[in-house]
Amino acid sequence: MSENFDSISRVLNTETEIVEVEKKSVEIQNIKPQSNDLKKDYEYSRGQLYSLIEKGQEAINGILEVAGEGASPRAYEVAGQLIKSVGDVTDKLVDLQKKIKDIEDVSDKSTTNNVTNNALFVGSTAELSKLLKQGFLNNKEES
Repeated sequence: MSENFDSISRVLNTETEIVEVEKKSVEIQNIKPQSNDLKKDYEYSRGQLYSLIEKGQEAINGILEVAGEGASPRAYEVAGQLIKSVGDVTDKLVDLQKKIKDIEDVSDKSTTNNVTNNALFVGSTAELSKLLKQGFLNNKEES
């Protein structure tokens, strides 16, 4: 192995040193979020989003007053960007609801197993009617 590096060392005018590294195994544990932490995070995020929306609405009202008084195109542009930003925050609020619902539904989905069995008849209508008649006759005889 050192022969491969000797030619490189000569060209680069360096010395090679091979060091062996110890391998260690590390155990990784799955950490499930506790429902209390999830609820706290949800409440905090929700509160912050509500606060951002309220402040954004106040800022929109202010910039619209400035735009109306000065009739500046730049003020209207800023107002439009601010309205878009507040709309994005409201979308994030709805996404937060969806994410929390998805997290809570993960445990429910893992325990539900649905099996659907479909019967399919391949044949002519004459064969089907013959089988149906035989089935009715067999059912009447059993009764």
